[in-house]
Amino acid sequence: MSTKTKNRVNDFTIKLANVNGTGSASANSLLMKTIFRMGVPVTGKNFFPSNIQGLPTWYEIRVSKDGYLARSGDVDVMVAMNAETYEEDLGEVSKGGTLIYDSTWPRDKTLSRRSVTVLGIPLAKMCNEHFDNVRARILMKNMAYVGALAALLDLDLDVIHTLVKETFAAKESLIGANLKAIELGFEYAGENFQCPLPTRVKALDKTSGHIMIDGNTAAGLGCVYSGATVGAWYPITPSTSLMDAFKAFCERFRKDPETGERNYCVVQAEDELAAIGIVLGATWNGARAFTPTSGPGLSLMSEFLGFAYYAELPAVVFDVQRVGPSTGMPTRTQQGDILAAAYASHGDTRHVVLFPSNPQECFELSLAAFDLADRLQTPVLILSDLDIGMNDWMCEELKWDPKYKPDRGKVFDAETLKGSAEKFSRYLDRDGDGVAYRSYPGVDGDGAYFVRGSGHNQYGGYTEDAAEYQQVIDRLMLKWGTAKKLVPDPYIRRTRKASQYAIVSVGSCDNAVQEAIDRLSSKGIYLNYLRVKAFPFGKKVTNFLRKHERVFVVEQNRDAQLKSLLCLETDYSKQRMQSILHYSGLPIDSSCIVAAIEQAVSQGEAA
Repeated sequence: MSTKTKNRVNDFTIKLANVNGTGSASANSLLMKTIFRMGVPVTGKNFFPSNIQGLPTWYEIRVSKDGYLARSGDVDVMVAMNAETYEEDLGEVSKGGTLIYDSTWPRDKTLSRRSVTVLGIPLAKMCNEHFDNVRARILMKNMAYVGALAALLDLDLDVIHTLVKETFAAKESLIGANLKAIELGFEYAGENFQCPLPTRVKALDKTSGHIMIDGNTAAGLGCVYSGATVGAWYPITPSTSLMDAFKAFCERFRKDPETGERNYCVVQAEDELAAIGIVLGATWNGARAFTPTSGPGLSLMSEFLGFAYYAELPAVVFDVQRVGPSTGMPTRTQQGDILAAAYASHGDTRHVVLFPSNPQECFELSLAAFDLADRLQTPVLILSDLDIGMNDWMCEELKWDPKYKPDRGKVFDAETLKGSAEKFSRYLDRDGDGVAYRSYPGVDGDGAYFVRGSGHNQYGGYTEDAAEYQQVIDRLMLKWGTAKKLVPDPYIRRTRKASQYAIVSVGSCDNAVQEAIDRLSSKGIYLNYLRVKAFPFGKKVTNFLRKHERVFVVEQNRDAQLKSLLCLETDYSKQRMQSILHYSGLPIDSSCIVAAIEQAVSQGEAA
């Protein structure tokens, strides 16, 4: 059965239901990049299982002429390639939407909806008739539905052909087969259906100056540009591709083309504790070093992170967050490590944490993290998440300041050490900012010192004296105050009308929050917006909170961790904050934000 399809030009969501391990990723990425190259804002979200193959996988493509890049919460076009999830996939299609399925195999006629247009295309049959290789028949079905969608959605075939040639440039033998499969799907749709659908793509010019990139790739590139030369890690989803990217960029930029000598070191450790230990050893010796991990790895690193905080060793840790607790769901996204990162280790410990909201900020905050780690002589953690790290995002072209020089902080060289009348004291506060001077091992004998994770005094010597211990701890708190002045400022968006109400959020919630603000504004509900980019919270965060009577805190975890951190670290009243929480493992969309705030307004809690 069918109904009239909604007219949604450049404003719809495609969802593709596949079986993991059948090669659908290339086809789905091809679709998204085609729309991007047609000048239309677009983003893709991959929902895949943690096993190798066999289980259901989905890919969502949001097309938005207005540039909204969060999930829409709707499905306007469904490509149902998995018989096991067909009923579920049909149920997800929005009223007036379209479902496309492989009609090679019979479909249960009871599985139909009057409000959905169903189009059957014999994808397997076509591929079986035109390709001899069994594996090729499976793979080419995906390219065949790309061709069908090209006809139905009015996609530019020239763009598709160019992308195919670029994608398989290293394997030219595959180009012909992929183009053939696309042609088969395109011709079938054109001959059997009215093309294009009312839901379609129309070329624009809104992607100029933008790129498609995932956060892990951007972060890996940021590590290279920051001057990092040592990376140590233990593989863990979803952070492994960050180290893969770093290594690939180093092979291009840090390898002597004549001698083959490599000016970098990548170490796969036996576990996460060993990985952070390698990083600390490298930074103590003067290198810039980092490790990428996820929640379970961060837990294992906690002891060494406490050591680094107390011994005052720089380090950069990328935590690409996933669903927990425990192993959780490794291929789903969440923001459940905020408190764990902020206070990692036992005792009185506070860590600098940076929160990128997209791949562009993954690159920018990578540079900031290494500078902060050296200036403050402390670990700096960057909390991305799976959505940012592993999905392709449309963002502005990455910018680089050619005048950039790494800020190595307070380091005494041999000349300074020899010319000083005072004996070098590793943990002495000379400038009143809580940050002591250090020296690199081997620079000069006058700069030698012990690195202790046990009690030590301001000279670096062992102590169990209560006053000497407290002196060091108090200086670390003074350094924390200095960190507040150095970390990146928050992003602030103010409404065009005065409002006593605001949204505070973090990381990948940003796109959904921005869209929610626009939707609420159209209904006469106006809110200011602050996105936290760093912990500790500086004056701009505290001043923003104080100016609002009520604050909605949006985050992707069950336990309101950002809200808890704001309560612990600012004087803003807990009673004036309301949590809006999303923790299903799927990226947040604007609907839950809009619904929660509308309800609060209707109850007279906001206006």
